[in-house]
Amino acid sequence: MTILTRLAPLALVLAAAPALADMPKGISNFTLNNGLEVVVIEDHRAPVVVQMLWYRIGSADEQPGKSGIAHYLEHLMFKGTDKLGPGELSRTVTANGGMDNAFTSYDFTTYFQRIASDRLPLVMEMEADRMANLKIGEDDWQAERQVVLEERSQRTDSDPGAQFSEERNAVQFYNHPYGRPVIGWRQEMEGLTREDAIAWYDAHYAPNAAVLVIAGDVTADKVRELAQDHYGPVPPKPDAARKARPQEPIQRSPRRMERVDPRVAQPVMIRTAIAPERNRGEQQAAAALSVLADLLAGSSQTSVLARDLVLTGKALYVNAFYDGFAVDPTSFAISMVPAAGVSNAEAEAALDAALAKFLADGPDPAQLERVKTRLRAARIYAQDSAHGRAYDYGQGLATGLSIEDVNDWPDILAAVTPDDIRAAAQRVLDSKASVTGWLLPETLPDAPQPVSADATNPGKAE
Repeated sequence: MTILTRLAPLALVLAAAPALADMPKGISNFTLNNGLEVVVIEDHRAPVVVQMLWYRIGSADEQPGKSGIAHYLEHLMFKGTDKLGPGELSRTVTANGGMDNAFTSYDFTTYFQRIASDRLPLVMEMEADRMANLKIGEDDWQAERQVVLEERSQRTDSDPGAQFSEERNAVQFYNHPYGRPVIGWRQEMEGLTREDAIAWYDAHYAPNAAVLVIAGDVTADKVRELAQDHYGPVPPKPDAARKARPQEPIQRSPRRMERVDPRVAQPVMIRTAIAPERNRGEQQAAAALSVLADLLAGSSQTSVLARDLVLTGKALYVNAFYDGFAVDPTSFAISMVPAAGVSNAEAEAALDAALAKFLADGPDPAQLERVKTRLRAARIYAQDSAHGRAYDYGQGLATGLSIEDVNDWPDILAAVTPDDIRAAAQRVLDSKASVTGWLLPETLPDAPQPVSADATNPGKAE
């Protein structure tokens, strides 16, 4: 089981609105009478299929004081039903040559299996069964609560970078639940009960609050038949839809923070700012932010920050990160590791100067075209993975996008203009809704080593 975490619409005037993309070949979708939305992605190159069931509910939908309940229930979903004993679903998938897992994020909870295509009826039957008939035993809930507490110990409490990300998110969001960790605060996790888990399951696990994505060696007609047989009988729940969340007020004051930890090998600076998410029918702002992140740090040699900071010897490493798959406003992040002999203050001043220059000059048109070409190529390569395509559609539909929005995304990225980039950069690089954080060692090392990963994206934990 995995936790996924990540770092309002912005009006942009486009020179020419992109034409909407046609439904790609092999992609189809339909909705069952009980409200379950289904996407089928046909890929007949190998006799394999992926089933992904996305519930439109995540940790940001938890009530105050019950943080971690979404992820806790994800674990308990493997405890069985009247038909399946504890762990039997996973054992059955493995015995049939497949693999399965699950993950929880702020905005969704997802369960998936990858298996031979002729076993699709088997995994559909088991997944539909636990959608309607989960059984949580009196002993199961306490043991599994200890498991998620141990997961927090291993992946957050023992990792200064993860702790720093958690603290920084809490500073970034005054009021929105994106400021809470997906796994939950320890003291609240310790108080979760069987009744809490059952209440969450009863309230939110329903076909009309879910998206089913089937990708691989299948046909739309066969999937429709199987989905109707297995998921169709599961009754909808009228109140299962996501409720309105507390929203973030206007932030007017940039904030700074630092954390010192003896386990940290070298200083890392991370700056985040509130940024708009991808919205149904309004993805232009998010597209500009996606391209902006790649322009700033997508290449270790030619990106703006690599050229101005890394190649000039002021930084060992720079990165920019933006993920618009979110229900509510999210964040845009920039991170940096100073080079040996460069003080933290000097490195940050150099970063600020590079960003100020970019704000003044705007993007180089030739570099912008290279970045968009690279993004288009990456998108084409991503189509080679049925699992990746299933993830793309599932995450999009689970966060409020339509299937047309997912289809149109490459064209919207391609239509981003220099003026769009300027507007996006002004929004996040000159923002007062920002947090600048330094994660510091107790004593600076004599010779910092390159980092293998940065803490821009809070990452994932299993």
